[in-house]
Amino acid sequence: MKAAAMAAGIVASRRLRDLLSRRLTASNYSGLSISLRLTGSSAQEEAPDHSYESLRVTSAQKHVLHVQLNRPNKRNAMNKAFWREMVECFNKISRDADCRAVVISGAGKMFTAGIDLMDLASDILQPKGDDVARISWYLRDIITRYQETFSVIEKCPKPVIAAVHGGCIGGGESVAVLLLGNQTLTRFLPQEVDVGLAADVGTLQRLPKVIGNQSLVNELAFTARKMMADEALGCGLVSRVFPDKEVMLDAALALAAEISSKSPVAVQSTKVNLLYSRNHSVAESLNYVASWNMSMLQTQDITKSVQAVTENKELKSVTFSKL
Repeated sequence: MKAAAMAAGIVASRRLRDLLSRRLTASNYSGLSISLRLTGSSAQEEAPDHSYESLRVTSAQKHVLHVQLNRPNKRNAMNKAFWREMVECFNKISRDADCRAVVISGAGKMFTAGIDLMDLASDILQPKGDDVARISWYLRDIITRYQETFSVIEKCPKPVIAAVHGGCIGGGESVAVLLLGNQTLTRFLPQEVDVGLAADVGTLQRLPKVIGNQSLVNELAFTARKMMADEALGCGLVSRVFPDKEVMLDAALALAAEISSKSPVAVQSTKVNLLYSRNHSVAESLNYVASWNMSMLQTQDITKSVQAVTENKELKSVTFSKL
């Protein structure tokens, strides 16, 4: 049983490696045009029960949703609607039994220009309240609600792939499972010090854990300097870099499709345990996964996967129940 399960893992790993290698080989870029026409945002159907002012959610392919920041004329700046709608959107996705993976991208020429300061000025510069205590209480409520806008992505049990292009200002929260970038990526980190405040929605808390280099994080957070794509790749902030948005998005959707073909019990359990392990000791994390898997190991998905391997069938031919 263990040998069969190990064999299944090796086969799956090789397939994903080959898939991504094909996306990274320059000679294959021209061959992606047909795939792009099929998976591009213009060909995708609007996802039911997802209607927003600042977002566009489409069914990219079976079991995969594509969430676009959809204010291209404003460079996808994060306005009040965005902070509210991201929470609503990902809470729905968390409960969507048919969704197994998510891709986030930005419409237009830029992923996001960061906070829409003009839209949020009244909340931040003219907060409600008639004394220090009440004003502070009001501001704290705003901050915690804005923090949830990014935390909800992390809490969502479905893997989330961020496809970042053209610049991501003030977007160093890095709550996605994987980050992909394109070679025109310019600014990928906090702009908050440039507007007189300390980043407070996750950058300073999550970025050191993502990059693993406190000195670099300090430098970036204190200066708000530009980080180009090659540096983002070198420090581990993004996992891959592509020549343009179209090729990157195609690769992101292909990766999401690969993930969505796996057992949703296995994939979502993996995300939960990766996040737990990030914030706990090895001993605590081992105890947690033991408690978690004492129920999750009883899934029929294991039996189906092992049977497919022993019968020399494609793992993608296995039909897993919704979760």
